[in-house]
Amino acid sequence: MKFGVVVFPGSNCDMDMVYVLETIIGQEVVKLWHKDTDLQGCEFIVLPGGFSYGDYLRSGAIARFSPIMEKVIEFANNGGYVMGICNGFQILCESGLLPGALLHNNSHKFICKNVNLSTQTTNTLVTNKLAQGENILIPIAHGEGRYHADAETLKMLNDNDQILFRYCDENGNISDEANPNGAIENIAGVCNAGRNVFGMMPHPERAADEELSNTDGRALFESILAAVEVA
Repeated sequence: MKFGVVVFPGSNCDMDMVYVLETIIGQEVVKLWHKDTDLQGCEFIVLPGGFSYGDYLRSGAIARFSPIMEKVIEFANNGGYVMGICNGFQILCESGLLPGALLHNNSHKFICKNVNLSTQTTNTLVTNKLAQGENILIPIAHGEGRYHADAETLKMLNDNDQILFRYCDENGNISDEANPNGAIENIAGVCNAGRNVFGMMPHPERAADEELSNTDGRALFESILAAVEVA
């Protein structure tokens, strides 16, 4: 499978993602510069973490207007697979490819630590290798990661099984105490109604190499390949 990793000014997790896709799961990867207008035949686009355009205005607000995003939006609207991690999630929400918004953490502090996630659905390209309710340990690193959506959007997300992960404790309990940033309903990741666009604040690419003593994030990448092979 051919993956494209978009690089914006300020991206700093692009090479982490390239390493995992290329070295850990053995796929073809190309880096797509934010001024490009050609997705180079990629079958799956990833928007990595970082601080695109310095996070001026709002995180992801400027990157959303990069030339490459016009093609990414077109690709997604035609059913192409797109995933945004952290800053990439923010960009997808700003672009309207995913519902909701990412606000400042309720602590108003940057948070960098491992968190537990409860898998909320197995019915997506990125979670099919996980079990319902499975608890995985994935790092976060963000200052604006508090997911927010209005009541109507939340109902849609719940009714349509679009919530990928919720923050939980080590025992899988979803609670205020386990919520690192104040995200509504402890939401850590969602997909679109078409189930081809995915976004999450935690960084699975930082939990995919045995050298880091945590490979919980590898299941997401293996899920992608498993679903494609079946198809």
